[in-house]
Amino acid sequence: SGDTVPVHTHRWSSVLYILGTSDFIRYDADGNAVFDSRTATQPMPENGAVLWQPPLPPHSVENVGTGEIRVIAIELKD
Repeated sequence: SGDTVPVHTHRWSSVLYILGTSDFIRYDADGNAVFDSRTATQPMPENGAVLWQPPLPPHSVENVGTGEIRVIAIELKD
């Protein structure tokens, strides 16, 4: 917890396999908060969940929870 992933992008859609979750904030490329899991209306996925994620523009992620975020992302490239 407390770690921040630098600005990066996900050009392609991906399948996510969740290995570990924690509360997090996603920021856009300019540092503006665009998502905070602590105030989300949907529950966070549990460990072992498989999710679909569309491409994401440049962003960074800050772990603001007590757990470790671990995700395997399989990007579906053209």
